[in-house]
Amino acid sequence: MATLISSSSSVLLSSTPSNLVPPSLSHLPRLSLSSSSHFSTLSSSLSISHSSVAYPAISRRFNRCSFSIKASAGEKKKVLIVNTNGGGHAVIGFYFAKELLGSGHQVTVLTVGEESSDKMKKPPFSRFSEIVSAGGKTVWGEPADIGKIMEGTAFDVVLENNGKDLDTVRPVADWAKSSGVKQFLYISSAGIYKPTEEPPHVEGDVVKADASHVAVEKYIAEIFGSWAIFRPQYMLGSGNNKDCEEWFFDRILRDRPVPIPGSGLQLTNISHVRDLSSMLTLAVENPDAASSNIFNCVSDRAVTLDGLAKLCAQVAGRPVNIVHYDPKAAGVDAKKAFPFRNMHFYAEPRAAKEVLGWKSTTNLTEDLKERFEEYLKIGRDKKTIKFELDDKIIESLKVPVAV
Repeated sequence: MATLISSSSSVLLSSTPSNLVPPSLSHLPRLSLSSSSHFSTLSSSLSISHSSVAYPAISRRFNRCSFSIKASAGEKKKVLIVNTNGGGHAVIGFYFAKELLGSGHQVTVLTVGEESSDKMKKPPFSRFSEIVSAGGKTVWGEPADIGKIMEGTAFDVVLENNGKDLDTVRPVADWAKSSGVKQFLYISSAGIYKPTEEPPHVEGDVVKADASHVAVEKYIAEIFGSWAIFRPQYMLGSGNNKDCEEWFFDRILRDRPVPIPGSGLQLTNISHVRDLSSMLTLAVENPDAASSNIFNCVSDRAVTLDGLAKLCAQVAGRPVNIVHYDPKAAGVDAKKAFPFRNMHFYAEPRAAKEVLGWKSTTNLTEDLKERFEEYLKIGRDKKTIKFELDDKIIESLKVPVAV
């Protein structure tokens, strides 16, 4: 059964033109929103201080208008997830597949590489049997060969959760276009935003012209009628194989100082991956609403770097000794010594709330408990770890370390 979604919004915008126009909301870098939602007809009123609108989809949404959006939540889709074989994004495809299957959709996961590779012995790939047991299909191969791998198979939706540049994504996008895929979704990155003096980042903020994801976003917007872009940040959740919160546990459990670059007051955003998969699922089930939009795929609360260390200590039931340092003075590369950006890196999921009616469920204290239990379960607290960069930082500060 189709559902009518409605929102009444008053939006005030003012900005300086950016030197790069992302495919959606690019002329709206900063929004001030007040809205109420109910099940009726969507109407919007705006006051815009900027140049002419560059994209028809944006004009449709943000000029004075009155129209209805049909959500096809009752329609079951055939979905293909092209999933990366490494990094922090692999777990997105895993959760997304499970959520879609739980909602009655058909899912195939194409993972880059070979099923017999060592990478597939690690989570989330080692848990792909959960996808199969739920009725999904898992295959392996290279994106460039997608036409051969998926020959004779039709899909309604494709999620590209692998490529970071156009050369990698183009074969998947071109195949999807030629095979009649109705909706194309792409996992980009909130890392493409330029640093701002006015956090958080919102959809439409200026992005880095040389970021490889930008070319992919523009290409997708050019060739597909129904598309959506998702920009995640840091994430946590069972099955994630990228160290973030584990970095803090490693030090806290060994009674070592936790060296944080800068003041420790830098804001960042950490989301449970179930939030990301729920946002993606809403886009699949509400394609008209999601179409031609960019979504910050993040939770709706920030945390300071010091705050994250304290929450990890709270979950572990141990004290924490935070020390701050200047990377240049310590002679270390902060990117190698610390798992988070040494700056404010905080986005807000404004578009997902306004357009999809999405709600965040991330609760860092509770979600960190899940990760800490897994940390202990795999015996990482007993693992021998070298802290060479930490020792260099601590030596520069003359801070004693427990032996």
